Amino acid sequence: MMKQAITIRDAEPQDTESIAGIIRRSFRDVAVRFSLTQDNCPKHPSNCTRDWVESDLKRGVHYFILLDDNEPIGCVGLEKAGSDQCYLERLAVLPERRRNGFGRRLAGYALSQAKAGRAHRVSIGIIAEQTELKEWYARLGFTTNETKSFPHLPFQVTFMEVRIDGATDKAPKATL
Repeated sequence: MMKQAITIRDAEPQDTESIAGIIRRSFRDVAVRFSLTQDNCPKHPSNCTRDWVESDLKRGVHYFILLDDNEPIGCVGLEKAGSDQCYLERLAVLPERRRNGFGRRLAGYALSQAKAGRAHRVSIGIIAEQTELKEWYARLGFTTNETKSFPHLPFQVTFMEVRIDGATDKAPKATL
């Protein structure tokens, strides 16, 4: 049996529809779990469109795509937020491809790209009640900073961060 080729590459402009589809499908279960709809949470990733991804690219979000034998099965966005900080955004793996280490691989790749870009820390925001996701990111070295409420969101957001410059005792575990 031939081994499958898993690769990660920079997204290109022609990948926007594929990225939007991966994000929509990957976040659909979260939308159902937390009763998120187009009406009560229009910016939730389960509502992602090609225009949304194109807008992200224009504002500087850099997407990476995970491929299995050239078939897109996951993606992640990385946005430079300042001279030493990046945001990890929309880490997504198709539901039928989860639990194979692909999310960890995408996160590790994004962290290595942030470090190569001279960032010292990477931050994320997640639904506060999604404790299993919080624990997953904690296993990658992320620590919780704060939890906040926003009037336009029907859930609280927990912000987490990982140092990637070696400034803490807890180095990121999601490296390549």
